[in-house]
Amino acid sequence: MSGKSVPEKRSTSRRGFLKTSSLLMAGGAVAGGLSIARMAHAFGSDTIKIGLVGCGGRGAGAAVQALNSTSKEDLSPNGPVKLVAMGDVFADRLQSAYRSIKGKHADQVDVPPERQFTGFDAYQQVLDSDIDLVILATPPGFRPLHFEAAVKAEKHVFMEKPLGTDAPGIRRLLAANEEAKKQGLMVAVGLQRHHEAKYQETIARLRDGAIGDIVCTRVYWNGGGVWVRPRQEGQSELEHQMRNWYYFNWLCGDHICEQHIHNLDVSNWLMGGPPSDCNGQGGRQVRTGKEFGEIFDHHFLEYTYPNGTKMFSQCRHIRGCWNSVSEHAHGTKGHADISGAKIYGPDGELIWRSSGGGGGHQEEHYHLFAALRRGEVYSEADFGADSTMTAIMGRMATYCGKTVTWDEACQSQLALADCDRLRSFDDEAPVKPLAQPAVTEELYEIATPGKTKAL
Repeated sequence: MSGKSVPEKRSTSRRGFLKTSSLLMAGGAVAGGLSIARMAHAFGSDTIKIGLVGCGGRGAGAAVQALNSTSKEDLSPNGPVKLVAMGDVFADRLQSAYRSIKGKHADQVDVPPERQFTGFDAYQQVLDSDIDLVILATPPGFRPLHFEAAVKAEKHVFMEKPLGTDAPGIRRLLAANEEAKKQGLMVAVGLQRHHEAKYQETIARLRDGAIGDIVCTRVYWNGGGVWVRPRQEGQSELEHQMRNWYYFNWLCGDHICEQHIHNLDVSNWLMGGPPSDCNGQGGRQVRTGKEFGEIFDHHFLEYTYPNGTKMFSQCRHIRGCWNSVSEHAHGTKGHADISGAKIYGPDGELIWRSSGGGGGHQEEHYHLFAALRRGEVYSEADFGADSTMTAIMGRMATYCGKTVTWDEACQSQLALADCDRLRSFDDEAPVKPLAQPAVTEELYEIATPGKTKAL
């Protein structure tokens, strides 16, 4: 990593490192039309040309949702959107995404072979194309590098969460975001719950005291896990890791970052900022084979906010167990099922239920493109970085088995993602297999609480 734009001695106080002022704006700016910054040019009815970097399932899905933004009749203003450039390190992923997107929006896809880019520099070739906005949907270890390049290219950005996998990467991304603000660039982040009416209404009522003072929150992403892509004959170690990016921390950040960030983000949204410290435990109880890389299959954490409020956090990838993807709050006068948009009184009676809808993956693109056409932009990178660092702090705590403070996490110099130097699949992978694999068939070094240095 070049680290050129990373201010190594940047202030890392709770409020200084990751600004939280945009926590309410993310919902409020969209719902109420608040302009955070004014663009020099409003797109109006002009065609907005987009590029896609990262052609996996989420990238293809985001591109389709961006192209769908022309179809909501009650959203004003709207206008034409075209996909004109695509890039991915894997040619087969690009072609699969191209076919999928074109199958849904044939008349809005104009990506001839000369604007289909592959390789580690594909992101730069997309940015060099004639586009107005870029979707960044590669594995999150590449996010700081790609976002910094997008800002330098003066492109509006929609980027998927999480925003990185380590503290140096988040510092780099935030430095680039300050430049994006100066240039009046849109920076939208795929934490889509902020764009769902039911979440906006529920959070607003809770912040207005619907259940009294918040005593604690509970957040969950417990499920059976995700895909595994077996190692293929002739694959280099780097290609294998990138095909299986979910299982390597330099690319994914562990599933606490990749998935559970959504639930942590909701608690932060309610509490008005990130926690001040956390402690927890986790490990590899079931997913112990070499095909599962280096990540844990469960994490349990107790976060503490500056006012003493607790957040209890669970994420698990083990089949046959209790599953839940949800967020809850408990107060002095009742409790709330935030994800279900329900509020209960002190005796457990239902006192309010939102009639608002969900579908945030699509709504966030409706809001993004409508704002651009009005000449308004907003930045979601600050609260996105807050929530990413909350997840990274949790991973640090479960890996080392100790309490980790917000300042310690934010000041960490431990860099996992060494993406700048990668040029081909023949390059050395950032994570190296063990010289003598363990009897359990674990091929990579696994964090051991009490021994591992996680900061």
